[in-house]
Amino acid sequence: MSATPDRLILFTRWPEPGSTKTRLIPLLGPEGAAEFQRRLTMQAAHTVAAAGSPRGLSREIRHAGGTESDMRRWLGAGFVYRPQGRGDVGARMEACFRAAFEEGAQRAVLVGADIPALTPAIVARAFEALDRCDLVFGPAADGGYYLIGATASGFRTSSDYLGSAISWGGPDVLARTLQMVRSADLTCTLLETLADVDDPAGLPAALRALCRGEGRPARLSVILPVLNEAGQLGRTLAALGPRHGLEVIVVDGGSADATLAVARAAGVRTLAARSPRSLQMNAGAAAAGGGILLFLHADTRLPQGFQHQIREALARPRTAAGAFHLRIDAAGRPLRIIEAAANWRARFLQMPYGDQALFLGRDAFWEAGAFPPIPIMEDFEFVRRLQRRGRIVLARGSAVTSARRWQRIGAFKTWLINQRVVIGYCMGVAPERLDAWYRPKNR
Repeated sequence: MSATPDRLILFTRWPEPGSTKTRLIPLLGPEGAAEFQRRLTMQAAHTVAAAGSPRGLSREIRHAGGTESDMRRWLGAGFVYRPQGRGDVGARMEACFRAAFEEGAQRAVLVGADIPALTPAIVARAFEALDRCDLVFGPAADGGYYLIGATASGFRTSSDYLGSAISWGGPDVLARTLQMVRSADLTCTLLETLADVDDPAGLPAALRALCRGEGRPARLSVILPVLNEAGQLGRTLAALGPRHGLEVIVVDGGSADATLAVARAAGVRTLAARSPRSLQMNAGAAAAGGGILLFLHADTRLPQGFQHQIREALARPRTAAGAFHLRIDAAGRPLRIIEAAANWRARFLQMPYGDQALFLGRDAFWEAGAFPPIPIMEDFEFVRRLQRRGRIVLARGSAVTSARRWQRIGAFKTWLINQRVVIGYCMGVAPERLDAWYRPKNR
């Protein structure tokens, strides 16, 4: 790397499912957590690329996992890529600073990839602070730090603050570090405190910041969890109509048919996320850019004008979420009775099910805890949570869902199975056992 006075280093990981953002895996699944890590890193890389310095700035990405060619294909040619190396996080950061100063840099700043509110202006202030002191830190809300910068002279005086005496990941990382800095008679400056995101509690604020930084134009994100739905998906996507201001994300649970080919032919975004459906929907929500989320089954078609109807419904006072009226795509009096019962339940008990296309604001979704990671009844449990936050309203139009579930074994028998599952869930039967009751008969 050519010698420049300032070096900016991004610490990140290759988004390998199962080994990244592990505390988010129970809610998003391995693939969803890795996709979220990918999204965080892409924004952080954009921030690093946009940062500048009047003295001249070199930009480096230190990565854990993946190869240099993997990283370059992913994030582009504007960076020098190097592996983070071995040891704890302190040892790896120390090696980065040591290499920067040995190669001629006079100031170096290292940032993490999981701070979506980080901006080029904050990076610029970090370098400016190093004109007046030996070290600069960006405090993280969890007690650690998202940014550390050092001068060459300050680093050579002491780097004990990166040593093994720090319990990395604990709530007092920054406090312990500052004690060591003072003991070494080094001077330092603190920047503003920002929130990182390592667990589900940080998702609402993180996603707000990500969407602002990405500048996505979508107002509404439609999320479709799918598994072997090649025969239904095309009609569902076609019914969405023009996609101005609309983002469509198909989250595939491992289809063995042409489902993904149908989605790609329709020009929509596709993600992979393993079943159950709750994890697929949560993964899609974490990848979405819209301020409103709509969860749509692959065999359900929305009415014309659904975007306007959704905004109209959510504008009603004290509304937490909404859904559409249910219409089943087949003739027969038993199905009309089932429709009427479902719409009565949704209107008067405020308990719509997933086949009625639930919709709500992005913040409300995450603040309510997202869909619980259970194999069945995830929509039922999620709506019960939403009821504690406000009203669940019905939009004017109807979502038209396929009659295949009722036609497979008969409308009345299907209804009985569904009621048995609901009653069992309310009585505390484990969702895994309920899924075993339901799946062989009704899927």
